[in-house]
Amino acid sequence: MWLFLATEILLFGALFTAYAVYRYKFSEAFMVASSRMDWKMGGLNTLFLIVSSVTMVFAVSSAEKGRRGGLLGFLAATGFFGTLFLVVKYFEYKHHYLDHDIPGLNFQWTGAPELANGAQIFFFLYFFMTGLHALHMVVGLGLLIWIFITAYQGKYSPEYYNPVEMFGLYWHFVDLVWIFLFPLLYLLGAHLPPGGGGHH
Repeated sequence: MWLFLATEILLFGALFTAYAVYRYKFSEAFMVASSRMDWKMGGLNTLFLIVSSVTMVFAVSSAEKGRRGGLLGFLAATGFFGTLFLVVKYFEYKHHYLDHDIPGLNFQWTGAPELANGAQIFFFLYFFMTGLHALHMVVGLGLLIWIFITAYQGKYSPEYYNPVEMFGLYWHFVDLVWIFLFPLLYLLGAHLPPGGGGHH
């Protein structure tokens, strides 16, 4: 698991580096494009994942103490908030699709023409990074279902709860990635009117 997480850190680290490079190169375009993000939806999703991390901590603690009922309850809560995250993300993606924010797919930029290329790069990174994160969430929910089923079958005890603990590490990592994504993508241009105001 630690080796897997290390490779994941390298993967997302490379994406964050690419973001930093292009943000430096297209700083104004990135800021204006970021103003098209719905920071309230992003903030709500951040809250969902923080709560899911807390419930996951309690799930691991319940497994460690041999409390099957608590383990099942906190796993269910973790899955509930993780699912809410994906539901919000779906509506957010739908909104961007209708607003023609998807690069290469009828992308339309209503701001200053000289910012169009940089804005398209921003949205490419946005969809790639959040899409990859959402994929990790889907995998996480699949693993959570397996952990829940095996917990229901009574396979974990204070002497053996390693799978629950390892899954907890994965879940916290995915949540942590979002904690970094949220300010970079949603708050960069939050002080501007949607679309950059004066650039329309």
